[in-house]
Amino acid sequence: MNKKNTVTLKEVAKLAGVSAMTASRALRKAKDVSNATIEKVERAAADLGYVGNSFAGSLSSKRSDLVAVIMPSLTNTVFPEVLGGVNESLEAGGLQPVFGLSEYSAEKEASIVRRLLAWNPAGVILPGVDQLPEIRELLDNAGVPVVQVMDLSSDPIDCQVGFSHTQSGIRMATELLGRGYSSFAYIGGGVGRDIRAEKRRDGFRSALLQAGCDWTSQFIETQSSSIELGGELMNAVHRRQLPQVLYCANDDIAAGAVFECMRLGIQVPTQLVVVGFNGLSITDALPVQIVTDRSPRYAMGQAAGDMIVDAIEQGGTRLGVQLKMQPQLDWGDLKDN
Repeated sequence: MNKKNTVTLKEVAKLAGVSAMTASRALRKAKDVSNATIEKVERAAADLGYVGNSFAGSLSSKRSDLVAVIMPSLTNTVFPEVLGGVNESLEAGGLQPVFGLSEYSAEKEASIVRRLLAWNPAGVILPGVDQLPEIRELLDNAGVPVVQVMDLSSDPIDCQVGFSHTQSGIRMATELLGRGYSSFAYIGGGVGRDIRAEKRRDGFRSALLQAGCDWTSQFIETQSSSIELGGELMNAVHRRQLPQVLYCANDDIAAGAVFECMRLGIQVPTQLVVVGFNGLSITDALPVQIVTDRSPRYAMGQAAGDMIVDAIEQGGTRLGVQLKMQPQLDWGDLKDN
């Protein structure tokens, strides 16, 4: 069958009995596609004579092979891991990521989006779902595939991959309440900047208040986030009244709290359960293993990159896909108590 110049990916997918996205991923031998599916899609492609178009040929002549990728920070190891996953997928798809750092500023993010769009990128990946209206308008008018990563909402710009941070906070509180804990404090930084941490905090608090637990008296926050800050805020909590559980904005804050507990002679987790978020490598190096939610950072980045590649392979169309992932709850040393 001599149809090499006319056969489309959709025709291959139809013959193989899979979606166009699955066909695309199978032809790239993506790790999450079964060998049986890969063989079926490759057989369909061979039968139809499908050879696939280069990205340059599939894009408008005004489009580059660049993908705009925006992250809030590189000092927090969460985001380099996301970027690592993004880069792996885009590189495999023949695309080049171009990075911008917003430093948790919505206004700076808007400026970066505007400047990167001037390069006519093939797609855009950016963190969270709480962009300013002007950013959403810019991306809507750009007409390129967009992936919001690390969070979910009911009003996506295009594609999303992540999980609900509010639900993560609710789940953690519910699990701890189920274990019999009733006294809680929270410490965190980045007020008004780290929106996802605030969503976890609000979810955690809502579950506690619904259960009749008083936690607002131990509510402490500042404008930054670090291991040093975790120690300072742990000391402030200790000066007030030691709770049973200390819920921290992230693992950096939690690590600082653990070090300060060691200095103060507070036993973790027997006297105080320290809870973090993200499952960073630093928690594995602590003298005690804290409770944490291990977020699928690299996998989220890979999925975001794959969505851009898949969209471009289908003509640069917007796919409107939402992929929900789930952090893994790790009870650390608490599981032995």
